[in-house]
Amino acid sequence: MARVTMVLARSVFAAVLGMFYFGFNTGVVNAPEAAIKAFIADSHSSHYGVQLEAGGLQAVFTVITSAFIVGGMVGAMVGGLVADKMGRKRGLVISQALGLAGGVVMAVSSPLLSWEVLLAGRLVAGVTAGLNTVLVPLYVSEVAPVGLRGGLGVLNQLAVTSGIFMGQVLGLGAVLGNPGGWPWLLAITCLPPILQLALLWVSPRSPRYLAITLQLPGEARDALSLLRGDEGVEEELEEMVRESLEEKEVEMSVLELLTSPTLRMALVVCIVMHLSQQLSGMVAIFYYSIAFFTGAGLEEAQAQYANLGVGAILVAMTLVTVPLMDRVGRRVLHLTGLAGMCAMAILIVVAQSSSWSGGLVVGATLVFVVFFALGPGSIPWMIAGEMFTQGPRPAASALVVGVNWAANLLVSLLFPLVLIPELKELTFLPFAVLIGGFFLFIYLYLPETKGQTVGETTALLQRRGWKPSL
Repeated sequence: MARVTMVLARSVFAAVLGMFYFGFNTGVVNAPEAAIKAFIADSHSSHYGVQLEAGGLQAVFTVITSAFIVGGMVGAMVGGLVADKMGRKRGLVISQALGLAGGVVMAVSSPLLSWEVLLAGRLVAGVTAGLNTVLVPLYVSEVAPVGLRGGLGVLNQLAVTSGIFMGQVLGLGAVLGNPGGWPWLLAITCLPPILQLALLWVSPRSPRYLAITLQLPGEARDALSLLRGDEGVEEELEEMVRESLEEKEVEMSVLELLTSPTLRMALVVCIVMHLSQQLSGMVAIFYYSIAFFTGAGLEEAQAQYANLGVGAILVAMTLVTVPLMDRVGRRVLHLTGLAGMCAMAILIVVAQSSSWSGGLVVGATLVFVVFFALGPGSIPWMIAGEMFTQGPRPAASALVVGVNWAANLLVSLLFPLVLIPELKELTFLPFAVLIGGFFLFIYLYLPETKGQTVGETTALLQRRGWKPSL
């Protein structure tokens, strides 16, 4: 079993701070929704001399919430290009500089009394988060030894869930989720990029990027020596050089990837994995859990603490999956998570249709979160790094993460504006059906990547084709 050196731990921590940034900004506007809406109303009245109606106010708040996702889609789609041209580490440095700027813009929106500035800040923060969701898993998967790749890959999701939980705690009305505190809550967004920039300064570049993409084996050896402490450096470097020679790795564009018949199965499997995360209904819980719980009959204060329970469970369960990932395997954990989520989505529908819905809805939702964190929350972020070799990996990561953000945007818009008004107590029924479909596809076609080199997984997929994995 490979050991975790101080440099490896520090480098992975530096990278996953970018996913903390993503998580924090994902749900940070959820708890202080009422305070931010009051700010939007005052700002709009001051600028335009018109008082927003309830529907208009909800629409502006939804646009501000969704601007983060739109920015994320943009960042994700250019993330592969940044990773190829600038490298994983340098791309992260650029991303964090942008993230710092986004935090500053959001923080000054209140003194300027401008919801438009808040919108712009959310958009910039989203671009940073989108870049991070491509660059961070790439960097982590390429600095991690094969035996620790699953456990270290879970740290991506642990950082996301920790960011979400931190935003929920600080967003409580008694802390910063109030009219005077929410600008400071958004200003905290500046802190992770500052710390990340300092740590990245002393972190090595990706050895795989140096050896395979830049053809600099000497520099790759130096980076490996720092990360591994001279343990197995030559063997790992030989594997990289062999991969480069055997696969004749060349950079691949998204269009080239889409038209490649040999990589099509791996691409479709990765896309379905990401869709199983975002179209499961978890996005709706992330963004609108307060409204969801109050709609189930809870009071505002109770709903905030139930929302806090969501974040706490995400963090705790993600910690549980760290040792399981390289023991049980990706396939078993993801399928178990989907099966449990499907059952809980059905139970939520049943609970919302009953007269005693409140407690059962909250309980079923929290168990739903447990199963989400078991596999679907973390595995999609690492799967492209385990199924694509160096050449197509950045393009594949950019494409599947772009699909992830697009699905995120779809649910975030449809849930409050269409699903709740039209389906009412059947809101989670479409999610249950989708989860069932994802379970069947992944059961048939996802190979186990635990303990396999990327080359071995790629060869297996190409050899097996669309024959079901039964």
